[in-house]
Amino acid sequence: MALKIYTKTGDAGKTSLIGGTKVPKSHIRIDCYGTIDELNSHIGMVSDLFEDAESHSLLRTIQNNLFVIGSSLACDPDKDTGMHIPDLKESDVEELEHAIDKMNESLPVMRWFILPGGHPTVSAIHIARCVCRRAERICVHMQQEGLFIEPLIIKYVNRLSDYLFVLGRFAGASLGVAEIAWHGRTKKS
Repeated sequence: MALKIYTKTGDAGKTSLIGGTKVPKSHIRIDCYGTIDELNSHIGMVSDLFEDAESHSLLRTIQNNLFVIGSSLACDPDKDTGMHIPDLKESDVEELEHAIDKMNESLPVMRWFILPGGHPTVSAIHIARCVCRRAERICVHMQQEGLFIEPLIIKYVNRLSDYLFVLGRFAGASLGVAEIAWHGRTKKS
């Protein structure tokens, strides 16, 4: 018999952290790992759209790292879960930095702000970047509220948004799509 996906335990607006602690579904910790999950879905779409083999491989690694982050965030830091939740490593951040540097080497110097768009793949990458920035803000808010969050998570998510920005430019260049320059309003005389 297949395992049922629904438990009905959340019907009253509460859910359990790993460790058993019940919290409202509106709790900042739930918002945080829910946004990481949303980001992971957007990264999956980007990976499906952008067929660059090297980027595809790293995007799958990023998805795995986001599961690590989500698992960490879903744990009650005040309880021993008895589970081994994998840790993020500094080398995961360095991998993003290396990819950013490598892509940047092939891109022209950015001389203006650019608008997201020009191709569905580029747009999808920028949507992922925006969700990543939102996840980062929620992570920082958790930290400011005194809730435990591994500092490396904030660092990784910050670097990931930088990676996604550069990936958007790189994907556009790879697809032969010109960047769309932002033109601010000019002052009227």
